[in-house]
Amino acid sequence: MSLRERPLADPAEAVLDVEGISVWLSGREVLHDVSFSIRPGEFTGLIGSNGAGKTTILRVILGLQATSTGRVLVAGGRRSRRNPLIGYVPQKVLFDPDVPVRARDVVALGLDGHRLGVPVFARRRRAVLVEEMLDAVDATRFADQRVGNLSGGEQQRVLIAHALISRPKLLLLDEPLANLDIRSEQEVVTLLARIATEQRIAVLLSAHDMNPLLAAMDRIVYIAAGRAASGTTEEVVRPEVLSRLYGHHVDVLHVHDRVIVVAGAEAAGPEVPVLLHGSVVSLTDPSSAVSNVTS
Repeated sequence: MSLRERPLADPAEAVLDVEGISVWLSGREVLHDVSFSIRPGEFTGLIGSNGAGKTTILRVILGLQATSTGRVLVAGGRRSRRNPLIGYVPQKVLFDPDVPVRARDVVALGLDGHRLGVPVFARRRRAVLVEEMLDAVDATRFADQRVGNLSGGEQQRVLIAHALISRPKLLLLDEPLANLDIRSEQEVVTLLARIATEQRIAVLLSAHDMNPLLAAMDRIVYIAAGRAASGTTEEVVRPEVLSRLYGHHVDVLHVHDRVIVVAGAEAAGPEVPVLLHGSVVSLTDPSSAVSNVTS
């Protein structure tokens, strides 16, 4: 059974409603009339190339970026900074291997690491919660290792546990698959799909390549040129939909169970490299050197 054959998302009120948001930065509109929603238990991919506006959308949801128009509702309420209903895994966290901070210590900080004064939870209760969360992300085996010595995939599990220990309803992840090998990518995606199902948490994960998420995504929010299209993968990743987003003709290719989005020849010209999901090639020489695209 594929990950996408898991139970359907809860039809109740959406955990996240993004309604017609636009954002201007330095005199340039970086987001235009973006709308989408996510319900409990849904795994949604926020997909787009570098500079498309993915991180800006996450900052808007987190209450860190003002909007020109529109609004964001989290569980029916207005967005705010440090919203306890939102768990967040940032794009880059650097851990010094020489600092004696264990994986379990990082997870425990998710309970009250942002507060001053006496911890909210008693020591015994904190220990139980940390153990439960380490087990939920399959991180118990390296819980007492220094987090700086862990692999990229193991560190992502620790950061996910840190974000989840406060029991949020919405989990935001900014490029968590960046710099992971293929096996670690799949392990993290499978873990998040399981968490969404078992804990009924709405998951919004940003990435520049949709392919590692295809087996897990319930919905996709595809961002291009500051505009968005949302729905199922079958509804959104179509030439006519993406061509409207990009403002020129786009082809969608299916190759060995992978989806490749490529600019049409008339849009790019015969010698101009075109952006694919995950690589850049020459239109006149598809076998030319491939270089990874980061976001």
